[in-house]
Amino acid sequence: MNKEIKNNEVAIFGGGCFWCTEAVFKMLKGVSAVMPGYAGGKFANPTYEQVCDGNTGHAEVIHIEYDPSVVGYDKLLMVFFGSHDPTTRNRQGNDVGTQYRSVIFYTTPEQKAIAEKFIADINASNKDGKPIVTEVVPLETGADAPGGFYPAESYHHDYFARNKGNPYCEVIINPKLEKVQKMFADLISDNQ
Repeated sequence: MNKEIKNNEVAIFGGGCFWCTEAVFKMLKGVSAVMPGYAGGKFANPTYEQVCDGNTGHAEVIHIEYDPSVVGYDKLLMVFFGSHDPTTRNRQGNDVGTQYRSVIFYTTPEQKAIAEKFIADINASNKDGKPIVTEVVPLETGADAPGGFYPAESYHHDYFARNKGNPYCEVIINPKLEKVQKMFADLISDNQ
């Protein structure tokens, strides 16, 4: 994990399997922590098995802590949209269900405005292509907020780093990381 940084901000993205998205965002400069988890559901503290059933309303997401003086929210959005298919509803590759939806849970009005403009700009520049279906919704907070962020079970944390020989990691995650490293070389941390 990168060094602890001050003035952190939080971004929460769902772009399919959180094993993939965690590995992608851990490579970036200015990112101090990435935690897989669940958000947007109907009740608090869901388990992986419950979320996988697809009936809880939760999405697999990552909670990113980052230093905006090093990497801005707009750059995180570039990597987010460049590392998954935001035009496919409730699906990323072979992962199918609402838990794999493309979603941005904003934590500030500024994040909402930036995300909505980013999506509008992509759609305007690609009028003949598929439109972006990424949801932009507020992250619920407080004791009575079942749709808030809930960390995933510990065996999901750093999954790629601990399981590089796993066939899923070799076939799905490695190519995604290579693509991101090429597309966003200027944003990749030297600690990779």
